[in-house]
Amino acid sequence: QVQLVESGGGLVQPGGSLRLSCEASGISFTFYNMRWYRQPPEKQREWVASIRTGGSTNYADSIKGRFTISRDNAKNMVYLQMNSLKPEDTAVYYCRAGPPNEYWGQGTQVTVSS
Repeated sequence: QVQLVESGGGLVQPGGSLRLSCEASGISFTFYNMRWYRQPPEKQREWVASIRTGGSTNYADSIKGRFTISRDNAKNMVYLQMNSLKPEDTAVYYCRAGPPNEYWGQGTQVTVSS
């Protein structure tokens, strides 16, 4: 059974930091590209960052320079380090594995507010 479990969300003040984690099980993690997405309130889900099997990364313009995606293949983990958080970063954050098959986690809430 494939599972992606996100954690690390919470309430943070503007300018603060959070580190999201996503633990994968049931897949050969090293063969999967991993991505983070987010869905702000009343908006569509949007892509945030990607990390390929070889470690190369890509970022959405809205978070470039503030967020860093990384992975630990030994632990089947992918991370999203989020710095200089803004209220507009408030969203449910999801991790996604794939291809060849596509899997999603259940999401973790990030709220940036004073």
